[in-house]
Amino acid sequence: MGGLLCYPGILRRLEGSTCILSTEVDSCKITPHYCKIQDFDESWYQQFHIIVCGLDSVVARRWINSVLVSLLQYTDGELDQSSVIPLIDGGTEGFKGSARVVLPGMTACIECTLDLFPPQITFPMCTIAHTPRLPEHCIEYVKVLLWPKDNPFGGDECAIDGDDPQHISWIYEQSLKRAAEFNITGVTYRLTQGVIKHIIPAVASTNAVIAAACATECLKVATQVAHHMNNYCVFNDADGIYTYTYEHEKKSTCLVCSQVPQELSMAPTDSLQNLIDKLKDSPQYQVSVTAYTDNISVKKIELKAKIKKSNLGLSDGVQLAVADVTSPNSIIFNLRLSLPMDVSSPLS
Repeated sequence: MGGLLCYPGILRRLEGSTCILSTEVDSCKITPHYCKIQDFDESWYQQFHIIVCGLDSVVARRWINSVLVSLLQYTDGELDQSSVIPLIDGGTEGFKGSARVVLPGMTACIECTLDLFPPQITFPMCTIAHTPRLPEHCIEYVKVLLWPKDNPFGGDECAIDGDDPQHISWIYEQSLKRAAEFNITGVTYRLTQGVIKHIIPAVASTNAVIAAACATECLKVATQVAHHMNNYCVFNDADGIYTYTYEHEKKSTCLVCSQVPQELSMAPTDSLQNLIDKLKDSPQYQVSVTAYTDNISVKKIELKAKIKKSNLGLSDGVQLAVADVTSPNSIIFNLRLSLPMDVSSPLS
C-alpha cells in the first residue's frame, strides 16, 4: 500500500499512523511518499491491483483517471479486463460527500461526469478592484493585484505559496488594510489561508462516513465477497442524513474513455484565443491549454503570433492536439468550421 501526499504536516501524521498500524497489523505494509501524484510514471501505477483516492482537487482526479484509462489494453478491439485497475474515489465538502467505483473502460470514468463538479468560485475583477463588499474580495485584491505589483519577497515574480506562513501573513496584513478602507469586517488569518488555498472546512463525521464507504468498496473489489457499488454514492448530513446510490452511464463523447476524437465547432472568423477560451470555459472540457499544435506541425511561435487574429488559420477537419495538466496524454479534437446561423434573415 502506498500513500501519496504533498504537505509535510500530513506526512508526519501519516508516518505516525503507519507506525501504529504496523504494530497492530503485522501483515500491513504502508509506504508514504512525499510528492505529487504526477511525479510517478504509468509503470509505477501499473503495479497496483486497486487504487483508492482521497484527492483534494478535480485536476488531480482527472489526471489519475486518465492514467488508468491509458493503461488499458485491447485485443482485436476487445478490452483485456486483466489490464483494468479499479479506481475507488472519495471526497467531501463540508457536510456533503461522495464515493464511487470506477472500472476504467467498463463503467463511467471521472471525465464522464465532469459536469457534476461545481465551477471554482471567482470574483469579477471590477468588484475586487473598485467596489469590494466581502472580506474575500479584499483578500482576492491582494492576491491578484497587489502581490504581483509589490513582489514583497523579491525574486523573479515569486509565486504565492499557500503553505508558507510568511506569504499568508503578508496577504492577511494587506487585506486588513484594504478592508479598513471600505469598512469591511471579517478578514482573518484563517479566512485568508482558506481563500488562497481554496480550503473547504472538513467535517470529521462526513470524512468518517466516506472513508468507511471507500474501505468497504475496496474490500468488496479485492475479495469479491459482495458486488461492488454500482457506481456512485452521494451523502449529505447537513440536515439529518441522506444517502443515495445510483449508476452513472458511460459518456459516448467522453474525452478520456471514448477513444474517439471530439468534434469542436468554431466559426471561420474565430481567433485562436476564442478557441482556447471555449476549451477553458466549457463545462464539458475544462482544460487549461498549456500547449497547442496541429497535425500540420505548425511551429509554436507561429501559433502564438496568430492567437488574437480574426481567423484560426486552420482548415475544416484538421485535428488539434491539446496538452493539459489534467491528462498525461494529449486530447485530440476534430475542428469543424461552420458559419453561425443568421436568425435575423427570413427563412426561404
